[in-house]
Amino acid sequence: MNSTMKNLMFWMVAALVIFLFYSVSSRIQKNERPLSFSDFMAQLDRGHVAKVTITGTGAGSQIVGEFKNGQAIRTFAPPQMENLVNLMLDKGVEVHARDANSSSWLGHIISWTPIVIMIAFLIFFMRQMQGSGNRALSFGKSKAKLSGSQQKKVSFKDVAGVDEAKDELQEIIDFLREPQKYQKLGGRIPKGVLLMGPPGTGKTLLARAISGEASVPFFSISGSDFVEMFVGVGASRVRDLFEQGKKNAPCIIFIDEIDAVGRHRGAGLGGGHDEREQTLNQLLVEMDGFESNEGVILIAATNRPDVLDPALLRPGRFDRRVVVSLPDVGGREGIFKVHTSRVPLANDVDLSILARGTPGFSGADLANLVNEAALYAAKHGLKVVRMEDFEEAKDKVLMGSERRSMIMSDQEKRTTAYHEGGHALVAALLEDADPIHKVTIIPRGMSMGVTMLLPEADRLSHDRKHVEASIAVAMGGRLAEELVLDQLTTGANNDLEKATELARKMVCEWGMSKKMGPLTFGRKEEQVFLGRDIARHQDYSEYTALRIDQEVKRIVSESYERAKKILIENRDVLDRIAAALLEREVLDAEDVKMLIDDLPLKERETAVDEVVRDEPEAKEKEKEKKPKAPLTPPILQNP
Repeated sequence: MNSTMKNLMFWMVAALVIFLFYSVSSRIQKNERPLSFSDFMAQLDRGHVAKVTITGTGAGSQIVGEFKNGQAIRTFAPPQMENLVNLMLDKGVEVHARDANSSSWLGHIISWTPIVIMIAFLIFFMRQMQGSGNRALSFGKSKAKLSGSQQKKVSFKDVAGVDEAKDELQEIIDFLREPQKYQKLGGRIPKGVLLMGPPGTGKTLLARAISGEASVPFFSISGSDFVEMFVGVGASRVRDLFEQGKKNAPCIIFIDEIDAVGRHRGAGLGGGHDEREQTLNQLLVEMDGFESNEGVILIAATNRPDVLDPALLRPGRFDRRVVVSLPDVGGREGIFKVHTSRVPLANDVDLSILARGTPGFSGADLANLVNEAALYAAKHGLKVVRMEDFEEAKDKVLMGSERRSMIMSDQEKRTTAYHEGGHALVAALLEDADPIHKVTIIPRGMSMGVTMLLPEADRLSHDRKHVEASIAVAMGGRLAEELVLDQLTTGANNDLEKATELARKMVCEWGMSKKMGPLTFGRKEEQVFLGRDIARHQDYSEYTALRIDQEVKRIVSESYERAKKILIENRDVLDRIAAALLEREVLDAEDVKMLIDDLPLKERETAVDEVVRDEPEAKEKEKEKKPKAPLTPPILQNP
């Protein structure tokens, strides 16, 4: 039963109870006719009174009775009316007497009923809030979750591509299991371990693996769970979290996205002491203060270690920093093996080729690629995932989904074909540019067409020739439109932005300009609470700024002329690439190479009839062809 139904039922029951109480009280008094004492005596003299009930004695006694016609009456007797009872007896009235104390309980219940109902409602409302996520009476309690045995266990076998991080974390687990092994040599267990790296590299997955590997209690909480709208709640939750840790020591506490509470203090406007700083101060004290937290290991994860407070990163708090970087080719192959363990693969799938073709992918990207390939195969009714499905998924991840419903005119298609052909030709003929992966004029994502370059190996750094080649490739599309169609369109907007950004970084950040020398210009001041790059410190003169602009323009112009020379000298090749794009819409690296060598393109293989489909008709046809042969998918070669 959801919360809406519970609230509705509560209000219905409360309304029903109130109605019943008031209906009872009103029913008791509904026929009673209030009379003055003189009117009562007049009716008594006429003999109209049938019976009465006298409550109390003396002044103010209540008289409730009935007329002979059934009408209820009520009045109060004044003092000094001792003969009233005798008078009523003489008139033949049936007289009853009742003690005032014993008869007032019903009136008290009726008068106190609304107050009791309100108190019950408040108690119920508070208990409901305690049971919900708000916890009205437990704001200072920690929201940390203790991993239970019923949860799915993740071990280090399920984590690939981060072998160095696994080795460092394995030492923590070994220390918890055998502390005497390290203590006899004078070693002490690290108080804190900080996992840092780009998003999607597996920091949280590593923490889950630690929970599965360690035979100690494991508390997990997010950094944002400490901060509430009430002042002091964050610090109280930190205290409660470490108190729980001490009770369950030795144990591990994992804080995900610790930059939510661990940001640099005093970095906001005015440097005020806000709730986040109180929480951070309490966390610093708990990690390394007067009280020792022996046996409590804090593991935190963040992708923004640059914004963390220096006091949080000093030895004694986070003693060990583990970098969880992007996986290399071997790590990517291991990640593919983990994620494809439950996916039926065709015989043509080679995970090593996929690993070499996905440089710069994180673990999350690779998991998404495998999932997209499985969805693509299922959409086509296949029972296994082919290499072609992985290639299609990779194109979708790199370039975006195809938008075939987008209608383009013939002129726009021709312009896009020459634009992408210019990119592809310059990239193919420049030795220092990244190899071509695929060229398409099918709208993908936000682009009318895409030329995707993919390096053959992981690039840890970029040299000057490679950056200049990248600028030239970016200018190739605009140049092709200008040379062939004699027009300039807005489609080159992103290319110009990319080329200008690379040239400015060459001059201002990478020291690749001979004219400006090995210097950096424009130191960034990334204020933690003001956002990235809101203030850039200009540590150079206006004359230097002018020279920087001139140097950026020179680099872009030289790359522009370099790309222009290539397109003019190979105009026939550009025409062939554009024509092939208009005909086929998609070209791969091999197609571009054959067009440059003026060789005929291979025919596309579009039939997939031999692949086992998960459809009744396909199964019946397969049985008719080979009734006794096993259904084994053949190897399909990519065109």
